[in-house]
Amino acid sequence: MQKRLTPSPLIALLCILILAACASIGSPDGGPRDFTPPKVVKCQPANMSVNNRDKKLTLTFDEFIVLENASEKVVVSPPQKEMPEIRTSGKRIHITLNDSLKKNTTYTVDFSDAIVDNNEGNPMGNFTYAFSTGAEIDTMEVSGTLLEAENLEPIKGMLVGLYADLSDSAFTTQSFTRVSRTNSRGQFTIKGVAPGKYRIYGLQDMDGDFRFSQKAEKIAFDSVIIEPTCAPDTRQDTVWIDSTHIDTIKTIPYTHFYPDNVILRGFTEDYQDLHLLKTERPIPDMFTIYFTGPSDTLPTLKGLNFEDTEDMILERSSNNDTLTYWITDTLVSNKDTLTFSLTYLDTDTLGQLTYRTDTLDLIPKVTRTQQVKERQKKIEEWEDQQKKAKRRQKEKYVAKPNPFLREDLTYKMQPTGGIAPTQNIKFIFAEPIAGIDTTALRFYKQKDSLWLEEPYLFLPVEGDMRSYMLYAEWHPGDKYKFEADSNAVTSVLGKVSTAIKKEIPVTPEEEFSSLFIRLILPDTAAIVQLMDNSDKVVRSAKAVNNRADFFYLKPSEYYLRLFIDRNNDGKWTTGDYTANRQPEEVFYFPKPLTLRARWEVEQDWDVRGIPLNKQKPEAITKQKPDADKKIKQRNAERERNR
Repeated sequence: MQKRLTPSPLIALLCILILAACASIGSPDGGPRDFTPPKVVKCQPANMSVNNRDKKLTLTFDEFIVLENASEKVVVSPPQKEMPEIRTSGKRIHITLNDSLKKNTTYTVDFSDAIVDNNEGNPMGNFTYAFSTGAEIDTMEVSGTLLEAENLEPIKGMLVGLYADLSDSAFTTQSFTRVSRTNSRGQFTIKGVAPGKYRIYGLQDMDGDFRFSQKAEKIAFDSVIIEPTCAPDTRQDTVWIDSTHIDTIKTIPYTHFYPDNVILRGFTEDYQDLHLLKTERPIPDMFTIYFTGPSDTLPTLKGLNFEDTEDMILERSSNNDTLTYWITDTLVSNKDTLTFSLTYLDTDTLGQLTYRTDTLDLIPKVTRTQQVKERQKKIEEWEDQQKKAKRRQKEKYVAKPNPFLREDLTYKMQPTGGIAPTQNIKFIFAEPIAGIDTTALRFYKQKDSLWLEEPYLFLPVEGDMRSYMLYAEWHPGDKYKFEADSNAVTSVLGKVSTAIKKEIPVTPEEEFSSLFIRLILPDTAAIVQLMDNSDKVVRSAKAVNNRADFFYLKPSEYYLRLFIDRNNDGKWTTGDYTANRQPEEVFYFPKPLTLRARWEVEQDWDVRGIPLNKQKPEAITKQKPDADKKIKQRNAERERNR
């Protein structure tokens, strides 16, 4: 009798799993990815060709390509009055130059890093196509960086160009000879430059004429004459296996073009076209007129449905671009519509200031009737609350006056909480002040449990009709108190203040730090500024004997900025091209300074020891550079993930 073999259940299950695995359908990964950047295989006419007369240009690549941000990155030089047409079609870029070609001129089309392949987005790298209409082609280059003059921020997308005409008038009457555009780091390279002498300028071209034609345009200029040169040089080139492993480092010969370190400082002149911007009347008792820029001449108002403006109080900004009129005559303020003529200076189409007269009708956003209804509503709501409180509290209830029966003059105090010994207290009222009863004011200093009267000054802030400053000799760790009786302060509209009672503690000395800056700087007109991590000024000090000392600083991380105050007005001043005046120089200390409580830090600063384009710390630089385009090493990633 033949014996029959029965398979084990475990072996059977294993066989089933193996067969299922063999039969399952997988997702193929598509094989190795293309990481080769696009290559130019043909140019019509040929790249670097001479004696060209063709205005239609075609570049052919070895694969399908895309132009990214062509309007921002592609620059044709010399600049074109009529915008060239640039379009892609499969593996080709088609360029049509609409301007007439100039004789014996080198033309460049700088693509920067705009050309990438269609599938993987691999960048071709910085590529420039060039041809000449003459027998020779120019190949010199000029490079550098363009920064904001006031804060050393890189300026992105601004034109930088050269003029072969060295006269000052060239910038305002002619287009650039050669032109480029800054990248996100503020860097520029002007290509296709012929040997010779040039002046260099920056321009935020608002009207497309490639010259400084509007005062609102940001500009940069340098009186130094530029003479391009070149010399053979070498550089190190790293060949990577993948994103973390180096294959080899090669020494590559190349032609080094000079100058390659031009620094330009961009600025906008202290000028704006003057126009009426808008008018507002938020409440019946006042209205505000806004202009687009400063003026040294006030407008003239003439009432058309009221007699005159003599009873109006004018509150104006420091440069007269914001004018607020407070109406003290209730017969006028109670009108639902104020109609008046306004005669003011306005910039005409030729850029000249001329007088213009407009008729204005101003209606309050909140009418007098609405104000009365809202106030009555608050009075009644408060009385209802008091009735409920009286029923709940019974004999414990204490009657209080209704605060809405009168309109009080409100205020706010700056700073609040503990102050440093170097600070003073500012009181900002809601309306311009008509008068203060100084006999109703008191100031004390606490000694043990007693409050003793202390000398003080309570003075109006110059140029600010709503603010008063409380000055005193503040001592670290001490506590002070300021009091004012009710009705001590009266506004121009007749409102009066409530009683003021504010305790003012001064922070103890051991909670502060000090910073002492020693400058290596030949200039004596330096102003040093402490900045916070948002690049805002915290404290300023004029340098004396090349020193700037800062006491009673809150422990924190600070940055340093300095400007040369040439005109000694205590503030940074912009430039003026017509007057050949550069903006006042600005410098940054290249790293943050950390201060702790009770620390006294001394810091030397060689202001000119580092080039301007390397001074501002990256942490407070707002114009961050665009990410560098790199070939995607996806094949290495694919192998690692298999």
